[in-house]
Amino acid sequence: MNTSVVTIDGPSGAGKGTVARNIAYELDFHLLDSGAIYRILGLAAIEQGIAFDDFGGLAALANSLELSFPYDKKHTDILLDGVPLGQKLRNQVVADAASKVAVNPSVRKALMDLQRRQAIEPGLVGDGRDLGTIVFPNADLKIFLDASVEVRAERRYLELIDSGQIVERSAILRDLEIRDIRDRTREVAPLVPAHDAYVIDSSEKTVAEVVMEVRGLCKAKCLV
Repeated sequence: MNTSVVTIDGPSGAGKGTVARNIAYELDFHLLDSGAIYRILGLAAIEQGIAFDDFGGLAALANSLELSFPYDKKHTDILLDGVPLGQKLRNQVVADAASKVAVNPSVRKALMDLQRRQAIEPGLVGDGRDLGTIVFPNADLKIFLDASVEVRAERRYLELIDSGQIVERSAILRDLEIRDIRDRTREVAPLVPAHDAYVIDSSEKTVAEVVMEVRGLCKAKCLV
């Protein structure tokens, strides 16, 4: 891998998507939202009528997808074959489809290859859960962005309230705790820092402070 790659992994609510977008903007790199990959494949399978247990068909579909993530400092779009997906990825049907397409090793490999194809010049910043450990083990810079589950739950609560949804703090906290246990203890690609990752705790830091810290690491790696 010759293209420069920065990976930002971490649990839900740690702020990795926002930090990744800001760093990509500063470096003028491409952006990868790896969390959307499985949802994109699930949506494409639904639209093309490919059964979730047709693993060969799903792998072939994953190999054919052309993705891009155009962005500015405040927003990231997702384009499939040049067409914006918008809110199509944000419903429960697609979320359920994403969990179903992720169970087969051959499909997971095809999706890993799809993510690696995003690493093109001048460089890539990606956020996810296993980018530094599995997808880009030779990345130039690996960040593991974490925060306490209480802080992450509060951030998610405020985000959902701002979007007009009615939610309970306790339910969000419980869901994150369950997800954390599942993600950190699963046998395949568990949510753990890469051995050479820089671990940043954002619990008591603003986005600007985290971005400044990551920017300094990018400079130290001669990426700026």
